[in-house]
Amino acid sequence: MLWLVPLPDTPPRLDSDSTEPLYRQLGLWLREQISSGRLRRGERLPATRDMAERLSLNRATIASAYALLEAEGLLAGHVGKGSFVANVPEVRRGKGWDAWTAKPAESVAPPNTAIRFDSSRPSEDLFPLDEFRASCQEVLAGRGAAQVLQLGSPQGLPALREYLLSEAIQQGAAGPQDDVLVTSGCQQAMDLIERLVTADGDARIAIEDPVYPGVRNVFGKGRTRLSGVPVDEGGMDLGVLETVLDRQRPKLLVATPSFQNPTGWTMPETNRRTMVAMARRAGVLLVESGIYADLRYVGTAAPALRTMDHDSVLQLGSFSKLAFPGLRVGWVLGPRPVIARLTQIRHWCDLHSDQLSQSVLLHFARSGRLERHRKKMLQHGGRRLQAVLDACEEHLPPGSRWTRPEGGMSLWAELPGTVDTALALEDAQRAGVSYLPGRAFAVERPAANSLRLSFAGETPARIEEGLRILGRVFREHADRRFSPVAEVETAVV
Repeated sequence: MLWLVPLPDTPPRLDSDSTEPLYRQLGLWLREQISSGRLRRGERLPATRDMAERLSLNRATIASAYALLEAEGLLAGHVGKGSFVANVPEVRRGKGWDAWTAKPAESVAPPNTAIRFDSSRPSEDLFPLDEFRASCQEVLAGRGAAQVLQLGSPQGLPALREYLLSEAIQQGAAGPQDDVLVTSGCQQAMDLIERLVTADGDARIAIEDPVYPGVRNVFGKGRTRLSGVPVDEGGMDLGVLETVLDRQRPKLLVATPSFQNPTGWTMPETNRRTMVAMARRAGVLLVESGIYADLRYVGTAAPALRTMDHDSVLQLGSFSKLAFPGLRVGWVLGPRPVIARLTQIRHWCDLHSDQLSQSVLLHFARSGRLERHRKKMLQHGGRRLQAVLDACEEHLPPGSRWTRPEGGMSLWAELPGTVDTALALEDAQRAGVSYLPGRAFAVERPAANSLRLSFAGETPARIEEGLRILGRVFREHADRRFSPVAEVETAVV
């Protein structure tokens, strides 16, 4: 056990034998200090070197904990000054509700002029605003406009559900026994599923490693325990997955088979069929995130997992990656009894759904505008993907490796072993480029020398410029050789 020097209150205990990595244990404790008000807005945390010396930990562990909280908006790094608590007001410690009212930190974004590889979202420059305005006007001018502005069903707009189910049936992903629940984005859909599978007690859930933090955070809360399954160019490592299914017996398996976030890898059809069969034999429910599947720029699409098993696979979809993420319209496709249960849980959360956004998006799709926009997105996405691949080849340090996606919004890069991307982030931001270090995506296997590059939001010219800057920063860090290999923090599967 490792005892922290008080900062600023009763110290926690960090367990080096835990399956939870040390950097995440430290990050969780710091998050609690911030949310409770013991660390207040504007207060400066010790430098990573100082904190590492005080705790007898590797400096990379401290940097990873700070980077994790900075990605959540709880910390803000200022060039030459250090890391500060961001946007958390002082909290009065008292009776009643005062003890529970610490306001969550607001996200701290890099300056508007920064080249941003840190956000997996479409470029605002590609939004078809004129077509969207026309869709809004046509919906509000229609005979049902007043009803659209009324309270909506917790299951979603019936016409949109019918449209989504019809599309899924044509693709072979749904049948007559299926239904659709419209949600406020895929994150809410995952939250509802997590509530469902933990309703009767503790649950173990298997997820990809590395994985989008939203997946890890929602399925790692409350009474759930996570098993991370490594991801490579074939998707989830099926050998490790077989061991997890056999020995740890999870209730749920969550996967993004097409253009996985953060790696960009796509699972081949053979591997998909094997994974579905393994899950079926083990009696494990499967959640398929298909939010990037429509963003294929080259190659041939593999069939969705749900085309292989309608009974045990829930499929998540969203308009956010293809069209307008700010409208927050996603959905869950699955067997009718499961959708009914998720709808009941959703009703407990927010009672009703936003019918205006759903109506406008439905009209946008039925008018043919969505398909025209999709073709435009694929053209621009393909150019941006090629730009980031070329720029990685040109500018990343010798010995670097990166994935080669055929679509999606991100790729994964691994730098020479002496480069720690969490430590290099401050220098990159100072130079005007942001990204997310690999440790922000770790479940059980933090990779200090990795990072996610989300390219969809930048033009090819800015992508090339951003990689040129990052290449210089990373080469400088490789030459310093100040970051030894971090202590072992992985769990044995």
